[in-house]
Amino acid sequence: MANATPTPGYGFTASNASTIDSSLSSFLYPHHTADVAAELITTAQDLVYPRGVGIYATDETPEGIEARLIAAQGEEGKQVNLTDEEKRERRRRWRECLYESIPREHISGVILFHETLIDFELGPLLVKRGVIPGVRADTDSHPLPISPLEPATQGLDDLLPRLLAAKAAGARFSKWRAPILCNASTLPTQAALEIQSESLARFAAISQQAGLVPIVEPDVDFSEDADLRRSVEVHVKIISMIYARCAAYGVLIEGSLIKPSFAQPGIKHPSRQNTTPEEIAAATASVLVRSVPIGVAGVVFLSGGLPDETATEYLAHINALAKASTGTPNAFARLPPLTFSFGRGLQGDAMSAWVKRDEKGAKEAFAKRAKACSNAAKGGGIKSTAQASSLA
Repeated sequence: MANATPTPGYGFTASNASTIDSSLSSFLYPHHTADVAAELITTAQDLVYPRGVGIYATDETPEGIEARLIAAQGEEGKQVNLTDEEKRERRRRWRECLYESIPREHISGVILFHETLIDFELGPLLVKRGVIPGVRADTDSHPLPISPLEPATQGLDDLLPRLLAAKAAGARFSKWRAPILCNASTLPTQAALEIQSESLARFAAISQQAGLVPIVEPDVDFSEDADLRRSVEVHVKIISMIYARCAAYGVLIEGSLIKPSFAQPGIKHPSRQNTTPEEIAAATASVLVRSVPIGVAGVVFLSGGLPDETATEYLAHINALAKASTGTPNAFARLPPLTFSFGRGLQGDAMSAWVKRDEKGAKEAFAKRAKACSNAAKGGGIKSTAQASSLA
């Protein structure tokens, strides 16, 4: 599954990783062996190289998938009564439909829910297509006692055995989502930032203990009234705190990825409608250069609640900005690969076709969206990069 391109900065792939064991081991924490470190770094790089490949996120809960399938059917979906076993089989067939035709030139990895990986055993189907399987690691969330509006993500207590089981089922990476509420003044609280950054760092350390590349996902909310400056402030703060805790736990940064949201005004702020994709790109790039360690293998953005085209447009503009900065002393020139880890941003049109029993149409719709996202991850798909260049 490793691509043939040598890993930047290390000069190895899975096939020759052993040749660097002796030199790499001189710089590792005692709890990382050279062979495991080499595997983690290789997998992390394979998920973001060559530029243009990205991750398909299929880690919704069974209840979440059912709700989306019903919504895609419209009124007809509300009238269909299926047994639990029929619903389970429908979920399996939906996943299998897209997995068996995933375009490897655009999709490097897929995040699976444990039902899909362990019960449906669909990891090998992805491996056959040269796609890397991953697994969702977090479970539910609970209200933070001191601030009940804010969620605290759960799943640490039995995390290691669950990740070891996922590794045995073929997973090579894992992902943990931590939602961060954000408004103009009171949210997030310091308590929420501390508990979410602590959980993400502990997850990352345990994931690497299990031999899986961790993807930390600080998902900053944009449903309230924060302006763009406030969004940047909160993004920088939570990401900086995450990596400070990762350092405390001895996480191998080179064998990890981050899945952030785009910095953007809240939908209740008056500037929301007038903020341009170029401004979103500049704000998000500023967040990354101020808070993400240079060793992190790559950034895989979430689409969140954004419309498909909007998420793709933001991705295209931030990559255009990075490309325009290449060869300059601008800090944006040093950004790592910037790609996607979309769920709804990839599968919406495909699901609409699939619920109408049009599997061919579903696969074609998915391939089209994957190509568009891949193009955006290369800085393409926008009319002009002139504005992006001026921001650099």
